[in-house]
Amino acid sequence: MPYTKVSELPDSVKAHLPTHAQEIYKSAFNNAWEEYKSSQDRRDDSSREEVAHKVAWAAVKKKYKKQGDKWVVK
Repeated sequence: MPYTKVSELPDSVKAHLPTHAQEIYKSAFNNAWEEYKSSQDRRDDSSREEVAHKVAWAAVKKKYKKQGDKWVVK
C-alpha cells in the first residue's frame, strides 16, 4: 500500500514529523515497498508493510533526530 500523498501517512507519522521528514518517510516507504515485494528479499518473517515502515523510519533518522518531543534536523 504505497502512499501517494503525505496526507495518507499514518497519524503517528503525521502528528510527530515535520513536513520534510514526512516526505522522506513517504519516499523511503514507497521504495522499500517495491524493493521488498518478495518475502525472499526480507531477512525475517516481517511483512512487506513492516519492513517498509522500518526502512522509512531509518531514512528519517538519517536526517532528523528527536529532541525532547520534537523531530529536528541533525
